[in-house]
Amino acid sequence: MSRRPRRNHTAAFKSKVALAPLKGDKTLAELAQHFDVHPNQITEWKNRLQEGAAVVFGEAKATPKVDVTVLHAKIGELTLENDFLEKALTKAGLLSAKRAPHHANFA
Repeated sequence: MSRRPRRNHTAAFKSKVALAPLKGDKTLAELAQHFDVHPNQITEWKNRLQEGAAVVFGEAKATPKVDVTVLHAKIGELTLENDFLEKALTKAGLLSAKRAPHHANFA
């Protein structure tokens, strides 16, 4: 049995196939034969369509909450590292002492 080459279906085709079983007028086997795709593929596209349907009507996926304290701690850690490296490079003569510090406020 020879394998047929992998096919890439358009989004329009996938949505058409995914909507067909929701109508309920044909069985999954009939739809698979009609659209020339595997029944499992139809089920997968139907499930993805149902999961993403809320986005169409304005309900976006909830964005995860950002833990600001963790971010502030990381900023502090990186600032300490930068200050340490700046002092070490200045002492080694690899950084000009006239250079303004990276954290200076310019108003």
